[in-house]
Amino acid sequence: MSYIDSRYAWWRLAASVAIGTLGSVGMWAVVVALPTIQADFGVTRAEVSFSYTATMLGFGLGSIALGRLIDTRGALLTVTLSTLLLVAGFAAAAYAPTVATFSAGQVLIGFGAAATFSPLVADLSHWFRKRRGLAVAICSSGNYIAGAIWPPIIEHLVSDHGWRSAYLIAGAVCLVTMLPLGLTLRHRLTEHEEGTKSAGASLHSSRALGLSPFALQAWLALAGIGCCVAMSMPQVHIVAYCADLGYGVAQGAIMLSLMLGFGIVSRIGSGWIADRVGGIKTLLLGSTLQAVALFLYLISDSLTSLYVVSALFGLFQGGIVPSYAIIVREYFSPREAGARIGLAVSATIVGMALGGWMGGVLFDATGSYRAAFINGIAWNALNGAIAWWLLFRQNRRAVFAT
Repeated sequence: MSYIDSRYAWWRLAASVAIGTLGSVGMWAVVVALPTIQADFGVTRAEVSFSYTATMLGFGLGSIALGRLIDTRGALLTVTLSTLLLVAGFAAAAYAPTVATFSAGQVLIGFGAAATFSPLVADLSHWFRKRRGLAVAICSSGNYIAGAIWPPIIEHLVSDHGWRSAYLIAGAVCLVTMLPLGLTLRHRLTEHEEGTKSAGASLHSSRALGLSPFALQAWLALAGIGCCVAMSMPQVHIVAYCADLGYGVAQGAIMLSLMLGFGIVSRIGSGWIADRVGGIKTLLLGSTLQAVALFLYLISDSLTSLYVVSALFGLFQGGIVPSYAIIVREYFSPREAGARIGLAVSATIVGMALGGWMGGVLFDATGSYRAAFINGIAWNALNGAIAWWLLFRQNRRAVFAT
């Protein structure tokens, strides 16, 4: 009996989403606590923004290393290691005496949190064939569910107990919940099913686009950097932006939750779309809509309009990153899924890290976030151009094939 597309596969998906929701707390805790941490250490916005950059760099490295680990050793070991790294990172950050040591703790948090995203997505993609796009999108939604749930909780903990206590509590929650959930992922596909999943992949070669595997991976990496420099501006700085406009940190935290809540809808919807039109068209659609939302931020500064635009931003951009996982599964061998998806996602993380830092630098230089939003739109244009070019190559190869 094959486990692919089975009831167990759906239970495995549910456990993966839960792990992603819990393990991603470290990605959003630093965003919500950013103004408080800045005041505590007495540093500039650019200096404290680097702690987010450090988180994303750790996340990028973890996506590659833990993606390879899940390919070779399975999900149970990967999730266990992820949990221990998260706990260690939260403890190190909570007791950090300087912003530099705090950033070092965030590297550990990011590295550990990486296992709860692209490695789990890669692993989960092997357990589905008929609805792979939808399953991948749902699995990747754990990160956004975390973004919808955790910011108000973290904001409350920071307000009542301080950011250091909030970090310790978050680490304890990860420890007591993620380890038991990891046990549900202990099963691995048999050799027969490994062969079946390989046979079930559609293209298996990036030559279907007329590119070498290295070239396609490089273009996907550049596209990932472009889309996520743009994506990071609202996600990283919306709380601080609301505080600067006089609306308060609490409003910003709720706005971030709203943004990522609508991102869940976007991710699931994009999976449904990808099952029908493929990963490249889904990427192009998300990139185009994200550019529209970024432009709307330029002309919106009232509280109501920011809520509306933040909801639209989440609804428009949530499906972009999962599209890279779908493209990898369409054009590379499934046996390389963890490592290949890890490389693709790590590039998006570099974009998030770079964009988060750029936002702080441009704010310090200009005294507002307008230049940062314009910068994001320019990087988004790069992503859209690459998506258009890949789609052109895909369509041209299809015409020649007929």
